[in-house]
Amino acid sequence: MSDAPLAPRALLSVWDKTGIVPFARALADLGFELISTGGTARTLKEAGLEVRSVADVTGHPEIFDGRVKSLHPAIHGPLLARLHQAEDAAELARLGYERIALVACNLYPFASATAQDPPMEDADLLEMIDIGGPTMVRASAKNHRHVLVATNPDRYEAIVDALREASNVDAVDLAFRRSLALEAFQHTAMYDAVIAAELHRRYVGDATTVQGSEAQQPLLADQVLEGYTDRRALRYGENAHQAAALYTSPHHRNAHDTLVTATVEGGKAMSYNNYADADATLRLCRSLSTDEWPDTPHACVIVKHNNPCGAALGATQREAFEAALASDPESAFGSIICFNETVEASTAEAVGNLFVEVMMAPGYTPEAHAILTAKDKRRLLTIESPNNRLSPLKRSLVHKPVEGGLLVQTEEPPIIDWSKASTVTKREATPDEIASMKFAVRVCEQVKSNAIVLVQGTATVGIGPGQTSRVEAVRIAARRAGERARGAVLASDAFFPFKDGIEQAAEAGAGAIVQPGGSIRDQEVIDEADARGMTMVFTGHRLFRH
Repeated sequence: MSDAPLAPRALLSVWDKTGIVPFARALADLGFELISTGGTARTLKEAGLEVRSVADVTGHPEIFDGRVKSLHPAIHGPLLARLHQAEDAAELARLGYERIALVACNLYPFASATAQDPPMEDADLLEMIDIGGPTMVRASAKNHRHVLVATNPDRYEAIVDALREASNVDAVDLAFRRSLALEAFQHTAMYDAVIAAELHRRYVGDATTVQGSEAQQPLLADQVLEGYTDRRALRYGENAHQAAALYTSPHHRNAHDTLVTATVEGGKAMSYNNYADADATLRLCRSLSTDEWPDTPHACVIVKHNNPCGAALGATQREAFEAALASDPESAFGSIICFNETVEASTAEAVGNLFVEVMMAPGYTPEAHAILTAKDKRRLLTIESPNNRLSPLKRSLVHKPVEGGLLVQTEEPPIIDWSKASTVTKREATPDEIASMKFAVRVCEQVKSNAIVLVQGTATVGIGPGQTSRVEAVRIAARRAGERARGAVLASDAFFPFKDGIEQAAEAGAGAIVQPGGSIRDQEVIDEADARGMTMVFTGHRLFRH
């Protein structure tokens, strides 16, 4: 085919019409005959371009309000013909089908349709499933040796450049053709994954909408299909010798209230660790951003190496920050801090020269922004939020890769039913202790196991994260709290297997304990708490986080 003309047909049929007019004009200037469908054809004609309809090419009108347009041998014959084989070339000529050497096609925005509020009716959503488009894309990508396929408007310019540099259309570099074909298959694979996931949610159910593992288990999908897109290179992975990238969930591509879509300014580019720690910080801050504490609506969370080192609620934002910082000021160096409301100038002044890797909030007042950006290495992330306040933590599915497979579990915002929690010691918990327990448990569930959290009021004073021994976690939390452990409330993410944890808590000065209970030695633990004059509440909910 080396003597083929430069300009056979180009088939243009796109939902996203970004850049399609200049692309089509460039193709026309190169001598391509433009064929098109529906809205794309109208757009090109309105721009003054000469366009031939697909119906004219196929000799068959569009039917069912455009549901069937391109599904015809006159289209797919040219797309799939192996022109390097004499038999295919001869058969194409015998049928009278002219070659199509370029296809530009992107698909109906199904992912955006699933994110509409209120949700689309099933019948309307099904109309957003593209049939002819994916078929054209896959056919073109399969036969990329003879068909250039564009699914991303960002590639139009490169395609035109490649065509201008080539002596004819078949001289376009094979490696370039392969890159376009790979993008095309990724485009349709993502599209199908989103459809399958959404229809599973609608037809089978969503495991995050019900409580209890027995109810959730049947709702987990038989196949895990994800369509993450928008690859962004990160500075490095967990270590400098590791590459890393960030991808966006198809359901959040147009959102602005998530970590992945947050606005980032200042400092160096974000790394894998920055995002991992920021996620842990944001989760806990969302968990505290509720109306449960109306007198202390301001939340501040400080995280280091994926574990909270300080968290507090306050009547003012500065009060919340100072209390969170006091929990472990040493660990706060090089940490990530999140506020649940717009950062005020007074808070920014309190942060001062503290080295902070990342600060997150729904926004920053101009005065606060000027103060915080004075440190050139400090990154500011803006999580756009309704009413400039972080929305509460939502229920979700969590995926964790393991060798040879993937673990999936339901993860939920706090579901402890405090009306069913029970005091198991002789001394009843006071209302203030119960309030502190509710806060302590909320923090504890975001700390790596084994986890112990000591709080005074609604502020942490000591956190013992990620230990292989629960009693050691108590020791660490107590050591960090020091004298502030006196009269503190202690939360444990799981039961105490032995009374030694209670002994350590009492020696540190803790006066109340909240834990799930459920050990075969619960009575031994309760007896020790009674002997120490402590109060203990069982919630019945373990809070492991590995």
